[in-house]
Amino acid sequence: RRGRFSSISISYLLPMGSCCQYEACLKDRPFKGDIKVMVKLPDLMTAIEISTPGGPEVLVAAQRPLPVPGAGELLLKVAYAGVNRPDVIQRKGLYPAPPGASDLPGLEVSGTVVAVGADVAPDIIGNAYCALVSGGGYAEYCLARMDVCLPVPSGMEMAEAAALPETLFTVWHNVFERGNASLGESVLIHGGTSGIGTMAIKLGKLFGLTVIVTCGSDNKCAAAEKIGADHAINYNNSDFVERVKALTGGEGVHLVLDMVAGSYVSRNLQCLREDGRHVTIAVQGGMTAEINMAYVMSRRLTLTGSTLRPRTAAFKAMLAQELSVKVWPSVCDGTLRPEMDKIFPLAEAAAAHAYMESGAHVGKIMLKV
Repeated sequence: RRGRFSSISISYLLPMGSCCQYEACLKDRPFKGDIKVMVKLPDLMTAIEISTPGGPEVLVAAQRPLPVPGAGELLLKVAYAGVNRPDVIQRKGLYPAPPGASDLPGLEVSGTVVAVGADVAPDIIGNAYCALVSGGGYAEYCLARMDVCLPVPSGMEMAEAAALPETLFTVWHNVFERGNASLGESVLIHGGTSGIGTMAIKLGKLFGLTVIVTCGSDNKCAAAEKIGADHAINYNNSDFVERVKALTGGEGVHLVLDMVAGSYVSRNLQCLREDGRHVTIAVQGGMTAEINMAYVMSRRLTLTGSTLRPRTAAFKAMLAQELSVKVWPSVCDGTLRPEMDKIFPLAEAAAAHAYMESGAHVGKIMLKV
């Protein structure tokens, strides 16, 4: 049909995966340029919006136009989306989406490719991927850059695939790159049963680290040890500084992965051995800390930290490439799997957020789309 939009190339998926292309023009779809799509995409999708900053109840379903893939991008029909702490902070109005990103929450998804933009091979249409995204995951369709997508291995559940990107990218960069962890070293991980914490346990053990975690109850400590932690400390009935010193023969750990910040920082530094590294990835306990810089100098400690969402596309692509080589083979053979907790329907995103804020979960909370 002739319309007011430019001609585009549409890829029709045929039985048995065959594909042929037709030049066509879609009057009612706002796709321009070299975009290849599956047929019969709807004009609108259901998405979960943040109606106003506030509690979980501000997450409401709405109808949105389908996003349009640009150069280097693909459009996923979302199967599952992960629920992460940054989603909660964004919902509260404290963590706005970076420029150019979707205002919808959701930083990781799994799904099937239904359209691709320029510079993306059309033969991936119909394939299953998981992806790290800068927003937009709480929706039926989501854009992702091809270079931060990882293929879903045969036999892996789509829910598990969606639970990987945010935690895997975060832990890999902060523990093994920024934290420079290496075989035989020890690490203290706060929030041991969170999504990040459980992935840090598994990735740490996969690469030969001694893993010590903190948790808020004996039951959670037992869960962390079952997942693979060498030691778990209940911070509500133990001084984690003294316990770490006891567990390490008074020397301390090589690395602390900190999600608390605030008053924890000075205590974390006491857990480090000489030349130790302290990496902060969240500030749940406060954005400011008072530390003794003479202590830092005398023990030659390194303090650093990072956030993932605002990093450049090129940086995230570099991480994806490293993960595809160094970690993804362990995902493909089943050695590495995320720790799964509970799955909510997309329409119950508010309940999923309330559950996360309750602190009752062990591992990942997911939305089924």
